[in-house]
Amino acid sequence: MARIEKIELRMVDLEPKVKRTDAIQSFVSQETPIVTITDADGASGTGYSYTIGTGGSSVMRLLADHLAPRLIGREADRIEAIWHELEFSTHATTIGAITAIALAAVDTALWDLRARKLGLPLWKLAGGARDRCPLYTTEGGWLHIEAEALVEDALAAKAQGFRGSKVKIGKPTGAEDFRRLIAVREAVGEAYEIMTDCNQGFTVDEAIRRAERLKPLDLAWLEEPLPADDIDGHVRLSRATPTPVAIGESLYSIRHFREYMQRGACSVVQVDAGRIGGITPWLKVAHMAEAFDIPVCPHFLMELHVSLVCAVQSGKYVEYIPQLDELTASRMTVEDGEALAPNEPGIGIDWDWDAVKAKSVPEFTTEIAA
Repeated sequence: MARIEKIELRMVDLEPKVKRTDAIQSFVSQETPIVTITDADGASGTGYSYTIGTGGSSVMRLLADHLAPRLIGREADRIEAIWHELEFSTHATTIGAITAIALAAVDTALWDLRARKLGLPLWKLAGGARDRCPLYTTEGGWLHIEAEALVEDALAAKAQGFRGSKVKIGKPTGAEDFRRLIAVREAVGEAYEIMTDCNQGFTVDEAIRRAERLKPLDLAWLEEPLPADDIDGHVRLSRATPTPVAIGESLYSIRHFREYMQRGACSVVQVDAGRIGGITPWLKVAHMAEAFDIPVCPHFLMELHVSLVCAVQSGKYVEYIPQLDELTASRMTVEDGEALAPNEPGIGIDWDWDAVKAKSVPEFTTEIAA
């Protein structure tokens, strides 16, 4: 493959379309770094990542000052080598969110470029396990939403063929969480999945107590019940409850996932390409999860994750939260509650470049060329 000649950097700041609250925060902004890499043949690929409102400027400075200049002159198809070189060049700041988010945008752009030049969609290039995958929805389950509205949203999703709904938990008392969830369970029946998300809001003892309280509801999982770096706590919780424990959106290293799986501290892996550092490490975690017979249900980024879940045998669900509608000319295709893998060459995102440029923050729009 030809060598890299140009890198274009942008950041778009998107506001969520609905109010998003959980046990510890409100999601008020999505800073979206966008990287386009062009090679000597004139071919280009685009990648992206995101923050939930803080750190975007730091990500863009890391890209402009330290990562993008290292790409000039590199063979664009040596993705594995480039990823490891960039990670090592920033070893003083790894492992952490800022570096991983920056790496993710670069790595995804390189995979997009490779797939476009080969004329293959990402899901086939990365494995081709299936051409569609089931969806569950999150947007109607935020913590501030009353039980009646939770029920209405879950019933609407079920009618559309979705396999489940996620409900945020972490009210002041377990009784409040139980009342909201039992209303949903009684409305949707036993066959429809209810996922819950604690957003790292509990102590170990409180998580065990609430898991016991919620056990009769047959939940699909408890997501991020504890701080992400408390592996011992997740081991205790996993041993104390039959409800699956889901982790991963706040992990930034494949070795962290390895330790969770080796120690039996989780039973659902939610590895996020935008936070683990891109497609390259995402695939490593997904294949590792298969070896442990653990399903992969990635967090967020549905427009990218549909292709990755369809690529691997361990992929189970994609989380339905539209996030790029303002920046794309077409949408992810959904049929009977399943997302169809895009068949166009590349990562499957049809960028509306006029919209991207109009919404780009001028301060962070940069071009680096040979």
